[in-house]
Amino acid sequence: MPTILIADDEKNIRATLVRSLRLEGYATAEAENGAQALERIESGDIDLLVLDLQMPVKDGLQVLDALSRSGPRLPVVVLTAHGSIEKAVRAVRLGAFDFIEKPPAVERILLAVSNALRYGRLEEENRRLAEEAGLGADLLGSSPPMRELAGTVSRVAPTDAFVLLLGENGTGKEVVARAIHAASPRRDRRLVTVNCAAIPETLFESELFGHNRGAFTGATEARRGKFQQADGGTLFLDEIGDLPLTAQSTLLRTIQESEVLPVGGTRPERIDLRVVAATHRDVERMVADGTFRHDLLARLRGVVLELIPLRERPEDVALLIASALRKLAPERGDVKLSPEAARALLEHDWPLNVRELEQALAGALALSGTGAILLEHLPEALRPTGEPPPQLTEEQARHRDELIALLREHRGNLSAVARAVGKGRTQVARWVSRYRIDATTYRSG
Repeated sequence: MPTILIADDEKNIRATLVRSLRLEGYATAEAENGAQALERIESGDIDLLVLDLQMPVKDGLQVLDALSRSGPRLPVVVLTAHGSIEKAVRAVRLGAFDFIEKPPAVERILLAVSNALRYGRLEEENRRLAEEAGLGADLLGSSPPMRELAGTVSRVAPTDAFVLLLGENGTGKEVVARAIHAASPRRDRRLVTVNCAAIPETLFESELFGHNRGAFTGATEARRGKFQQADGGTLFLDEIGDLPLTAQSTLLRTIQESEVLPVGGTRPERIDLRVVAATHRDVERMVADGTFRHDLLARLRGVVLELIPLRERPEDVALLIASALRKLAPERGDVKLSPEAARALLEHDWPLNVRELEQALAGALALSGTGAILLEHLPEALRPTGEPPPQLTEEQARHRDELIALLREHRGNLSAVARAVGKGRTQVARWVSRYRIDATTYRSG
């Protein structure tokens, strides 16, 4: 468990924070002045520092200055007295992740600690990713859903079982398909990707099964289809739910018979390949509606893997940020994020999932030039406004209303709300912050 050092000369504040943090499962240590804090940090077992700016012997700014010159940066959350905003801004410039006015609200402290710990892992993840290879480097994430997914992939990949990947757009279905192929005995042969949504129905057979010369107007030479190209390897059928029924029938027959007949051909060709299919659609409902063949679904769903949206595994965001920065700007090495930018990235809902995260970082890298990524470099949707989000999706609005109802029912007690929904208190605090809800307004009932 992470160990958090609380450096504050006020004993009551230290006691309050120690109690709250331990209830969340953190280990704690205490220091009553800046010199003690630096000595305790030298032991090497501190993961985060909650630091008061006004302390004897060495004040908070002196502590931050010393830490900035001592190597890898320790995540720091600063406590500042009312009216000391100028010092708090200086603290952020010295590397503090966040600052909170005294007396600190417990919910605010817990959210800041959670975010700062995740931000502090970015540099460590960057170094680790440089040494990673193979399956683990593709399926990034330490959340329970991602650990379960990686375990299932490691068991399924060595077999020839067909795999059906389900999940929202941008959740990384193609990444999983590549991971399955890379860990399979077919890794030395091709992985061929087909975007089923992009193929006109009239060209479906030619694209997938190839054609002979003269098979139709414009067929000036023979062409191998995607099935022949994937022979011996893996065929990834992306957006399988977008295939029209006539194409579904042809696809099923080809898969069942393990042979293809090129357009204009007279002799079928034997093929040996594994199929991984993916869709963001509800194929079970499509079967019920008669828009997807039940026998094709039965053939494709040897193993079904459902990819969880990023908003339901926020603990993976820090790792994905580190990975995306390495992939998008390998020549820049360790790309820095300002505390405000990091906080915005960590708190965003990511409705379009990993793809949206990568696009946001790509744009930010372009705008930042060779410097650190600042809040102003991120898309406007990620920048906090201090007001309720102006445009919520129907799902988000429903979620916000449900959260307010629970806060009202439990008199603003975040721990009680967390128990009611089966989530951690930190997750509920993150929701409250994201939807700009003031939980204190519900404490009077």
